[in-house]
Amino acid sequence: MSDYIIEMLNITKEFPGIIANDNVTLQLRKGEIHALLGENGAGKSTLMSVLFGLYQPEKGEIRKNGEVVRIKDPNDANDLGIGMVHQHFKLVEVFSVLDNIILGVEPATKHLGFLQKAEARKKVLELSERYGLKVDPDAMVEDITVGMQQRTEILKMLYRDNEVLIFDEPTAVLTPQEIDDLMKIMKGLAAEGKSILFITHKLDEIKAVADRCTVLRKGRFVGTVDVATTSKEEMSEMMVGRKVQLVMDTAQQKLGESILSVQNLTVRSKRHGKPLVNNVSFNVRRGEIVCIAGIDGNGQSELVYALTGLMKAERGKVYLGDKDISHMSVRERNLCGMSHIPEDRHKHGLVLDYTLENNLVLKRYFDKQFSQKGFLKFNEIRSYAEKLIEQYDVRSGQGPVTVARSMSGGNQQKAIIAREIDLGNDLLIAVQPTRGLDVGAIEYIRKELLRQRDSGKAVLLVSLELDEVLEVPDRILVMYEGEIVGELDPRHTTAKELGLYMAGAQRKG
Repeated sequence: MSDYIIEMLNITKEFPGIIANDNVTLQLRKGEIHALLGENGAGKSTLMSVLFGLYQPEKGEIRKNGEVVRIKDPNDANDLGIGMVHQHFKLVEVFSVLDNIILGVEPATKHLGFLQKAEARKKVLELSERYGLKVDPDAMVEDITVGMQQRTEILKMLYRDNEVLIFDEPTAVLTPQEIDDLMKIMKGLAAEGKSILFITHKLDEIKAVADRCTVLRKGRFVGTVDVATTSKEEMSEMMVGRKVQLVMDTAQQKLGESILSVQNLTVRSKRHGKPLVNNVSFNVRRGEIVCIAGIDGNGQSELVYALTGLMKAERGKVYLGDKDISHMSVRERNLCGMSHIPEDRHKHGLVLDYTLENNLVLKRYFDKQFSQKGFLKFNEIRSYAEKLIEQYDVRSGQGPVTVARSMSGGNQQKAIIAREIDLGNDLLIAVQPTRGLDVGAIEYIRKELLRQRDSGKAVLLVSLELDEVLEVPDRILVMYEGEIVGELDPRHTTAKELGLYMAGAQRKG
């Protein structure tokens, strides 16, 4: 019998204009946690989608326990005991959390065909309690946070009792505490005999849980290494092909006038009536980065929605410079000088079925540069898109005419960042801007945020990444249960002190 539970041998997968996987081999041992590392667009998610039956390879074969298997669709994968937590959630927004988890394996009575959810609900609650994946089974997916959607995806896989578990960027939207919990969960699953394939860009996570790591670069196999005997620097260089700088020189420049001023802002839940943002006041000045930190679900998302016009505030004022923008539309706020890198790139950042070039001019297509008398100037749009694609290293199979949906998550994110920064606005609101990006792209984005600050812009950063919170901003505002509970100087605080504020155990009056 084979030492490997899964073998992907010489896999080649092509898309129009690009070879996503070029003769890639990956072997997963029984009971191991095997990391898959690579830049955005390196072919990691594509390779796992081949294993899960979402794509069919042009060449190569897949073996399970030494036997060649044909996986034509996800049903075949599930029948073989292979489950996958996708980077881009596969959830039905108008269904409840419970309905999403049991979708496709719904429990029913033998004769009448009616759904019997009581046992399923009990199992879901037991799994969520056992693995620390707290969810509300009755909540509608469209109403829950991105973090809870991720937990729902993980529970979908655990509910099916799969023996081979694929985690595609599972920590991208989790808080540091949730990430620690997930690492413990993964170790526990491996100890129970589960075999785990783990896609991540975070080298600390690989060092924390993985036994071996396979590195891809531009669709090709670079090598497989033992994690215990390979340094983070070595893995990073294998992935990017050069040395990477992640600790930034953040010496602050001279501060200017206030660009964003928030006064007594309150946002109330339409569903429950409770305040999600409660009497929040702060300002961001020209030449500084202010970071909103906190555990996911403590009002950060609703605060940003209210600032950007995606959600109405119950009371309070928002000023952009000397203009009251509290009741302006999203476009009016953009035209007044606000750029926004959203938390959910699919819901608020891109029109997924538009081309890359159309997404890059989404906020400017009506400018004279790109339209005349109501007609688009296609040559100008193409030229502008090509410039941004090259400047921000946005990788796609067909360049400007690539459909956004077909791009990797990291390259979708880079496209949004390119569009928002190139607007040249005085205020940049960046929510989880490095989520799902590789170390090279993280380095680039962090430097870009600092360049924006140093050029006299104001940056409001919302991040769940502790290292980002402590390394990038000039000031930290901590949110807990909808309120600002502390203002910290990142140069004179620690992760432990920050964690106390985030957990509500400490606050400044």
